[in-house]
Order: sequence, then C-alpha cells, then structure tokens
Amino acid sequence: MKNWKFLLFIIIISVGCKKPYNPKVINAPSSYLVVEGVINTNDVTTIKLSRTVNLNSAVTTNPVNDATISVESDAGSSYGLTSSVAGTYTLSGTTLDNTRKYRIRIKTEDNKEYLSDFVQTMVTPPIDSIGFNLTGKGIQIYVNTHDPKNNTHYYRFDYSETWKFHSKYNSAFISNGVGILYRTPDQDIYTCFTGNTSSTILLGSSAKLKQDVIYQNPVIAIESTSEKIEIKYSILVDEYALTADAYKFWGNLKKNTEQLGSIFDAEPSEISGNIHNTANATEPVIGYISAGTVSSKRVFISNTQLPQSWYPTYPYSCELDSAWFHAPHTGENQVQDILVPFLALPVSAFFNGGPGPAGYLYSDSQCVDCTIRGTKQQPAFWQ
Repeated sequence: MKNWKFLLFIIIISVGCKKPYNPKVINAPSSYLVVEGVINTNDVTTIKLSRTVNLNSAVTTNPVNDATISVESDAGSSYGLTSSVAGTYTLSGTTLDNTRKYRIRIKTEDNKEYLSDFVQTMVTPPIDSIGFNLTGKGIQIYVNTHDPKNNTHYYRFDYSETWKFHSKYNSAFISNGVGILYRTPDQDIYTCFTGNTSSTILLGSSAKLKQDVIYQNPVIAIESTSEKIEIKYSILVDEYALTADAYKFWGNLKKNTEQLGSIFDAEPSEISGNIHNTANATEPVIGYISAGTVSSKRVFISNTQLPQSWYPTYPYSCELDSAWFHAPHTGENQVQDILVPFLALPVSAFFNGGPGPAGYLYSDSQCVDCTIRGTKQQPAFWQ
C-alpha cells in the first residue's frame, strides 16, 4: 500500500510540472528559398518558388513573385520562363536537347541570384502499367515500369487524381424568390467533378536488383468508403528518372518530412540540394533540380470494377426536413416561410401524392449542391 501511494504521488507531481516547450526554431526569423520543379526536356517546364514560413505562422504558403528564371544549357543556350500564377514560372513550346546538361538561374526581386548545378539529362522509360489491388480497407493503386537498357535504377513518381461524385440528395427544384420551380438541366447540382494532387514523395529503386524493374510500386491507397470511387475515378501518374544524387536528396526529404514523429523513426538529417546563392554559398536553399523527359500514363477505375458492398461515407452530416404548404398542426405555409425567400437554397423535393405537392423535403446546401466542393465542367480527358 505504501508503494502504491508513493507511485501515485510521483505521477501527480510529474503531470503538474509539465511546461509548454517552444523551441527557438518555431519563431526563427529566417526565411529560406524553396525551389520545386524539373527541367522537362520533352514538355512544359514548371518551376515553383516560395519561402519557408514559421511553424506557428497563420500563413501556410509564401510564394515568391516577380523573379526572373531561365534554363541554361552547357552549350551556352538560355531559355526564359514566364510567370503565370503566384510563384509559378513555366517554359513551354521548347524542346531541349537530351544530350546536353542543364541548370536554372534565378534572380529574385531583392537582386539575389541563385544557380543550380549542371545536371545530365535523364531519359525516363515509359510507364508499363497502372493497376490496383483490393485490400481489407479499399484499394491500393500501384505503378509498374522498367528500363530495358538497365540504365535508370532510380525513379520518382507523382500524380494528379480526378473523380466524379454526387451530392447526398438530388435537388429537383429551386426557388426563384417567388415560388418553387423545376430545375433546368443547366441548373443541375447533383453530379460534379473534383480532384487532388500528390502530397507525398513517391520513390522507387531497382539499384539492388539484377534487372531495372519496378513492380507494383505503391502510389496511393483509397478507402472503400471514399467518395473518390463511388462513381468513377481517374489518376494520371508522372514518372521521373533520377540520378543517384537526386534520389538521395528526395529520400532524405521524405525521411525528414514524412517519417518523423515516433521514437522509432530515424533522426532528421541535413538536406543538401543542388541550388546555391551565387554570392553566399552558406545560405540554405531547399530544392533539387533535375533534367530529363517525363513519362505519363492515365487510367480510369469505375465502381463496376469494385465490390458492390462498398458504400461511400458522405463528408457532411445530412438530414432531410419537411416544409408543408399547410402544416398539419399549425396550418403554417412552411414552403413560403422557409424555402421561397432563399434564392440560393437548393431544395430536394418529392410529390406527396395527389395532383400537386403537399410540401417539399429540403436539406442544407452542402448536402444537395455538389458545386460547393467541385465543378460541373467535365474534364476534357474524361472517358
């Protein structure tokens, strides 16, 4: 009994002595340049510039605008990029020689200049196939590729995904401020499209294999309850061949950003890229510029390919309520009072028998209006 009391006393004291830990790095004033992108020799080159933000900052993105960026070859050629959206610069309509080495030159608005190292162009082999396996929780999408010349060995992948979905309820009627009308086809808000892009670092290596083959490399896992696969889903996978140094950079970045948090994870390590301030070699610059071709492949997955027992979980709590022209207990015209005045309120309606409706069923906008989370415009690539 005495031992138990002593243990309890120690626990109480330990909990009571907890203090918040605010390391200096959270409020560090430094803001480092972040460079993202690949010199794409067979398509559009896109370079994104931003600066790091403090961990406790309310701002999550800090794009760098008004910079000047060019791609330079070891033969002396230079190609300027143009600015599109905030912090994004592109070079299109230019085919680069795959036998040359390339780098980028950046000049920021504050007249700082940055250069990446010259890198050899890597010719990326085609993607063989994209498939999926059924798991206990949903599907695991994977990619297969190989290099018959046995020259690549190091790969990086990213993806953009698009899916067709519908709102929880189908709204057949709409208010015009005076009464309730049938929706016209162009007013339909039941079916939409939306999408997402990869947010994790996806790598593959055959360096320890006799053949340069990447087999069923995981891309993304999708739960059986996800809206992504309730109707039809599409994924476009991009493949990049890497040098050993580039693969090491991306591996360290993945470890430092995605594989920390438990006592069993590896300790964070320094991330050394290949971009430098020309006047101050000690300034940290985050990023690694590679050059080469990009291979892409798109596939579609229909719900008819998946178990019929899978049913999506809607992201909102949705319920239907009734609005009567003549409420049974109060005689109130709830349609006029609740539905008609709200021009933007979608209405899900069903006739209640007889020559006309006795009232309507209605729900919150997010439960019947798919355009809150997507667009009605079908993508050009959709099949």
